[in-house]
Amino acid sequence: MTESRKLLEGVKVVELATFIAAATTGRFLADLGADVVKIEQKNGDPLRYTAPSEGRPLDMHENTTWELENGNKRCLSIDTRTEEGKEILFKLLDEADILITNWRTKALVKSGLDYETLKERYPKLVYGICTGYGEYGPDKNLPGFDFTSFFARGGYLETLRQKSDVPMNVVPGVGDHNVGMNLAAGILAALYHAKMTGKGEKVETSLFETAIFNMGMMVQAAQYTDYGEKYPIDIRNSPNPFLACWKSKEGRFVQTCMPDYNTYFERFMTALGLTEFLGEEKDKYFPVQHLIENGLGPKLYDAIMERFETKTIAEWNEILVEADIPFALAKNWEELLEDEQAWANDCFRKMEYPSGERILVNQPVRYHEMGKTPYEKGPLIGEHTVEVLKELGYDDAKIKELIDSKIAYEWDK
Repeated sequence: MTESRKLLEGVKVVELATFIAAATTGRFLADLGADVVKIEQKNGDPLRYTAPSEGRPLDMHENTTWELENGNKRCLSIDTRTEEGKEILFKLLDEADILITNWRTKALVKSGLDYETLKERYPKLVYGICTGYGEYGPDKNLPGFDFTSFFARGGYLETLRQKSDVPMNVVPGVGDHNVGMNLAAGILAALYHAKMTGKGEKVETSLFETAIFNMGMMVQAAQYTDYGEKYPIDIRNSPNPFLACWKSKEGRFVQTCMPDYNTYFERFMTALGLTEFLGEEKDKYFPVQHLIENGLGPKLYDAIMERFETKTIAEWNEILVEADIPFALAKNWEELLEDEQAWANDCFRKMEYPSGERILVNQPVRYHEMGKTPYEKGPLIGEHTVEVLKELGYDDAKIKELIDSKIAYEWDK
């Protein structure tokens, strides 16, 4: 079968960004066939050095995080603070369809890379930017990571903890990936518009804005101050006890999700064998309005938890599947690596390294006609510097001069 054309083949992208969120966008576009050139300084993106915080060895040749965020890209390493370095950057932009950046507003304006400046020179350019807190307001220039702008400021940590406990532990990348995919969606819409009309667009999102959107249902509900429980809550006092995690006989947790309590009440109680709640006192527990009015949520929660502790995960799996109850075992990362469902849906692929074979995570979107996307390792610092400079018209002598004067850098093998 003839390999089909990549969906973004021929699209040129310049990525002027560090860490994860904006890089996620670039990786998504690169997987679709876009030529994504990542600009790095001499020492590279700080993300190259985060391995110890993630429980991995620090090795530039085996950096699974770098692959995840930067696979299928090329790297041009230049000093953009110099006039010649900036000239190289603008030559790239001369041919680019898209610019992706996560620089803060002040830095962009100072470098002449803000949207208002660039749109005069590149009217067809799609300009994608993601920040910590957005481009406006008193905190627009604060540094932002997903731990702070997304999880903390965005309402996760204070509301989703158990009322009597500290906030949950968070890990890097969760908010960033969410933001990066949102930015990618906006960029693709703007690219379509640019191709149709010849007019570019600025696409903006942030960790903070994305967190608020994600929390939208509950943020809106918070306006009804005289109704319901104010978060954080004790899960026993949840207005819907069917949205909880239950502890099995061997100490593992099963999450159930039945947003419409009334639809699932009889089915769930029957599956659990808690038929006493379906007898004469049923009206106290059903519908959910009666449960809340009678303050019986904690009693029902305790009964369900007690029942769950009498059976193993295997036993509950059979019972809940048979009853068609939405549930899932709370899995750890090691179990995910061996999850049959994940492998069946191409969540992973294998990559060879000097130390042996490793499993890498794929992008979460599939394409039927285009087929599987490639997965080239993320570029080393300056790995493609000479290649890209030649494409921009620089000859060997000039490239050597740029490298000798430390305006451009290539990977030191």
